Order: sequence, then structure tokens, then C-alpha cells
Amino acid sequence: MRFLREAQLRVINVAVTLGSKKERQAERWAELQAACEFLGFEVRATAPTGLEHVNPKTRADHAEDWAAKVRVIADILREERPRVVFFPHDQDWNSTHEGVHWLVADALATLGPDFGCYTVETEFWGQCDDPNLAVESSEADVADLIAATSFHVGEVRRNPYHVLLPSWMMDNVRRGRRAGRGPGRWGARLHVRHPLPAAPLAGREVRAVLPRGRMLPALASAATVFQEDR
Repeated sequence: MRFLREAQLRVINVAVTLGSKKERQAERWAELQAACEFLGFEVRATAPTGLEHVNPKTRADHAEDWAAKVRVIADILREERPRVVFFPHDQDWNSTHEGVHWLVADALATLGPDFGCYTVETEFWGQCDDPNLAVESSEADVADLIAATSFHVGEVRRNPYHVLLPSWMMDNVRRGRRAGRGPGRWGARLHVRHPLPAAPLAGREVRAVLPRGRMLPALASAATVFQEDR
């Protein structure tokens, strides 16, 4: 959200999956569209009901099925040519989050030498062991994020994310020193990388970005993060 507002980046939420409960998929798509419209994000589907079985087991045991999913993501990346790609890190505990990590990594590895972007690995269910960017959220940012979450009616009904958010952010403050130099109101811990042209992310052949770690305070512009000299 801060990168949209402060760096004027166009943000597209790619709905890789819509969950395993088929009776909820149409509702989840509608909820996602409403939340993204509130924040000013665009939304793009991968399939009418999202991709199915996106997890490490499918990647390991069903190569043909996995390759078809990789092509879907690669086609989107090739068409949109994003400057930055946000996706979960590979130890985010939730099997679908881990699957999305490898799906994006494998898709990036198929793109040609004319494609390059920053990659930002996010954490939610499981901690990232080596974050190098902590992003502070203002009170207004947090209020907007909670308001956007409220559109996910069915998901909030079964998991009260809005109630759990304060403790999640307090934990980020506690662990914030690992990504930078001091505490704050840190809303996210991220790992930023920059793949070299034709270098597969899956092989971790990437250019070092923010090697000493960095804090992005609420009063600093998010536009300064993605600069070549960082």
C-alpha cells in the first residue's frame, strides 16, 4: 500500500488461488475485488476459480501439472513486466504460501534475459530468517489495512485477522532489530532481492540488495527502497 501511495507504483493483486473450499471461491473472489478496490489495487485472476493444489507436494510429485501452473504465472509476468514482485518466502509455514513462493520462483526462472525485477519475499504465518527490510506503518496505514481486511467477510469470520493484527505487529517490533537498527511501529518484515538478467531466482543467483538491512520509517518515502545504488 505504501509503495502505491508514495512511489506511485501500479499494484496488481494476482489471485493465485481462491482457497480449497469450492463453495467459497466465488465469494472470496468478490471479497478480494472489494478489498482491492478500497485500497486502489488492481486485481487479476489466474483462472476462473484460481489455481488448485499449489503446494510443494504438487511441485515434487506432479511435474506436468506444476509446469502448467508455472506457465500461467510466467505469462502474467511476461505481459505485465512488473518492476517489483511481492510473494511469500519459502518457509512461510502455510503449504499454499510455500507453493506460491516456488511457483513464482520457477516462473521467474523461465523468463528470458530481457526480463528483470526486484523480488520482495513476505512473511505472515512463518518468520523469515533473514529479513533485510522493515517497513513502519502509520496509524492511518493500519486503519486502512484493517478496513480493507473487513471486506474479506468469510475469512474474518473463521479467522479474526483484525483482532490478531496488534499482537502480530508488536512481534514485528520485537524482532525489528534483525532487519535494521532500532525499534518502531513495524508493520512488515521483508526480504528484498534483485535477480540478474537470465539468473534464476530458484537458484538464488541474485544481486545483493540492502545487505546491511534497512528500516523504512513512516515519514520516509517508500520510493527510495527500489534504487539501484542501495
